[in-house]
Amino acid sequence: MKGSSGKPRSGAVRKGGKGQQAGTGGHGRKALEGKGPTPKAEDRAWHPAGKRKAAEDRYRASGGKGKPGQKVAGRPGAPRGASGAARRARSGDESEIVTGRNAVVEALRTRVPATTLYIAARVEIDDRVKEATKLATNRGIPILEVMRPELDRLAGDGGVHQGIALKVPPYEYAHPIELLDEVLADDETPLFIALDGVTDPRNLGAIIRSTAAFGGHGVIVPQRRSVGVTAAAWKTSAGAAARIPVAMASNLTQTLKSLKERGVFVLGLDGDGDVSLPGLSFADRPLVIVVGSEGKGLSRLVTETCDAIVSIPISAATESLNAGIAASVTLYEISKLRAEG
Repeated sequence: MKGSSGKPRSGAVRKGGKGQQAGTGGHGRKALEGKGPTPKAEDRAWHPAGKRKAAEDRYRASGGKGKPGQKVAGRPGAPRGASGAARRARSGDESEIVTGRNAVVEALRTRVPATTLYIAARVEIDDRVKEATKLATNRGIPILEVMRPELDRLAGDGGVHQGIALKVPPYEYAHPIELLDEVLADDETPLFIALDGVTDPRNLGAIIRSTAAFGGHGVIVPQRRSVGVTAAAWKTSAGAAARIPVAMASNLTQTLKSLKERGVFVLGLDGDGDVSLPGLSFADRPLVIVVGSEGKGLSRLVTETCDAIVSIPISAATESLNAGIAASVTLYEISKLRAEG
């Protein structure tokens, strides 16, 4: 058959050097054969059911470390990771300067670790300055009287110091795996919170506070694109940062995989999760709960690493919960389920 141009229509007849060729001679018969029955959900590694089965297998392979159903309690005294190589300073950070009378007094009240209290010469003494000097004296923090130009330099551009400032050293971070080893050595069931893309120090402070309140053992933050333990985080934690260690992960995804190899279940929080938080069946297992940013949620690689994605039921009038509240609700539910077990 020819088209309007007089040329054969494409696909009508295939021509080659040896004349016409029709069909494949049966060579494509195998392509028409099916691939067999669809594998079960738990046999598909990418499926949520498959992830849960793999997590169960890892848990059994690790010997079921940690006592299922045991209520976790924070260890009194020095926080985990407080000595030796278990503590790591965040690279590139320098001492932070807290400025302003209210901020300085609040930092001292919540026992933010400080090295020096600066007071401007001939500053007007009010109740806040008196309280700051008293708290610093009681804690053995040196008090230096400096000229206002020096205080202006310490406060930086745009810093409003009101004649008083507090120097806070860089925070020393624990190592995630060493922190896990310490928890297992105490024969407790690990419970950690990991942050994925959370940049607000107030959220970190609130999460540290909730971790301490509900029997958690530590918080894990990535080295990049994440909030660190600043003076603002210390203040929001209301002193809990002195008891709950914060560990730093050079690569969050790889750290989560390393924890999984040690029998820890990784649960991500997301509104579209396939597992509902109430009555969480994983509660009695070693856990790390991953909280994403309020805007973007969990990153793709972290989501793929999680054993399950957990959702918190909320009313339709509320679109989402911020990171601090979501972590608090989850920690409370896990603490309640462990106590009941």
